[in-house]
Order: sequence, then structure tokens, then C-alpha cells
Amino acid sequence: MIRVGGWARLSTCDWPGRLVTTVFCQGCPWRCGYCHNPGLLDPRGPATVDWAEVTGHLVRRRGLLDGVVFSGGEPLLQAGLAPAMREVRGLGFGVALHTGGAFPRRFAGLLDEGLVDWVGFDVKAAPAAYDRVTGTRGSAAPALRSLRLLRDSGVAHQLRTTVDPALLDARAVAELGAWLAEQGAGGHVWQEARPV
Repeated sequence: MIRVGGWARLSTCDWPGRLVTTVFCQGCPWRCGYCHNPGLLDPRGPATVDWAEVTGHLVRRRGLLDGVVFSGGEPLLQAGLAPAMREVRGLGFGVALHTGGAFPRRFAGLLDEGLVDWVGFDVKAAPAAYDRVTGTRGSAAPALRSLRLLRDSGVAHQLRTTVDPALLDARAVAELGAWLAEQGAGGHVWQEARPV
């Protein structure tokens, strides 16, 4: 199914207004300097939680939890994400996704199938500064394609940017704010980078 590198049985902050279980998927193609979950970066890292343990927890929490958030790492890295989301839906729960949009084709498939109720989308920087933040060449193009897909889908979402002064100085923050305004992107939240 999916490789789970960790999970929070109960979260009140990963999907605004909802009580959820958050599943942290193993693996990420990017290397953001402020990453809060560096233990999840290697896709071959240990899967510390069996997916059956998560679904068993959900069965016991029907009527108490609203949904499941797939976070990471980068959940879109995993080919088994869509089947996992279908299983969660089959158990009667809502589905949310935290993503940076690194894999737009997979993201489009989830959106087209109606598997996602809410998305927390990480906008790393204005396009010209993306690679500096992600530590990965060519990271802006897939992220921006995914952002367009999200905005065109009508799925509820929140755009958020983590501000690490070492990667985004005041000028870069202003450039991103201006770029988002040009895109007509609302619902954006600034987050302060937290030391790991």
C-alpha cells in the first residue's frame, strides 16, 4: 500500500476545523533547508507504521474523527496513495493532502477522481527562487503546474509558505507576495520555520 514513516493518531491543526489522523508518508524529492521531517526524506527509509494499523485505528474511531490527512515527506511520491485514499473514503472518512505539488500528473489523477476534500499546498517561493528553497533543479515547473490544477479544480485548499530567513529574505518574501497577488491566489498563510 503506502510507506508510512510516522503518524499522529489525533491532530487538530493539520486540516483546519477538523479532527483527523495524520499519516506521514515516507520520501520526498526535494531538500528544503528548513524541512521539519528530515527523517522522511529518503523514500527507502523504514516504514515505521503498518498501514493496517492505521486503518484499524480508523475503524475504531468512526464517528469520532472527521478524516485522514496524508502528509510527508511528499505523499504524491507514492504510487499507492490513491488506493489508500480510496480505502479511507470507503471507511467513511474525509481525505486531505499536504503537498508541494512535485508530481502534477499524480495530483491531477487524485483531483479528477474526487479523492481529495482539502489540500494544504506548500508554495515554496516565487518561481525564480524555487530551486534555492527546494535544493532541487527544475522544481518550480511541476509545483506551478500542480498549483494551477488545484486552483482550477475547485477543491478547498490553503496555500502556505514557510519563511526561513536563510532561504527567503525580506525581498524574496515581498516578491512571493506580489506574485501570489498577480495570480489572484487567496487563502495564503505565512509560517515561520521551526528549528528541528
